[in-house]
Amino acid sequence: MSYFPTFLNFENKKILIIGAGKVANDKLSHLLDFTNNITIISPDMTSTILGTIENNSLEFFQRKYLSGDIKGYDIVIAAVNDISLQEEIYFESRSERCLYNCVDIKKYCDFIFPSYIKKGDLTISISTQGSAPSFAKHLRIYLERIIPNSVSEFLLEMKNYRSTLPKGKDRMKFLEEKTKSYFKNWKINE
Repeated sequence: MSYFPTFLNFENKKILIIGAGKVANDKLSHLLDFTNNITIISPDMTSTILGTIENNSLEFFQRKYLSGDIKGYDIVIAAVNDISLQEEIYFESRSERCLYNCVDIKKYCDFIFPSYIKKGDLTISISTQGSAPSFAKHLRIYLERIIPNSVSEFLLEMKNYRSTLPKGKDRMKFLEEKTKSYFKNWKINE
């Protein structure tokens, strides 16, 4: 099975992470680039994750997962070292109709976490469908080096043009020329 590449709008979406270890913290860090409407449930919390929770005003419950905890969440991530619990939460997620991701059972994942680059409004997602995560990671590192930091400012400028110039062929032509000029003057590692 292949995963369909998409970008989800997290506005008004509630996310639950079950677990607070290194993998949970990695997933939390990625999600915080896009939303802070995140709740964490785990009996054990590291000082790192507690700091992240405090710095981002996240809701958390320092206890074991209880059946029914996923009710009302749109996205659920099980990052725990318990295969049977991951499986139990997956089957529960089917009745709650939420998107589910777990760390050890790919067949139970409605989505996966790709490697990605985020610079302002630019987000590039890279996935090998789980076949070679290290390849995706190194491709991300390579692309990060060649995408100039000025891309954020350029995209903000383009966004402003799109919102202020009247729609039509003239605007399309102007924006196309601005983009060509940007790429022509592209400077790596600014």
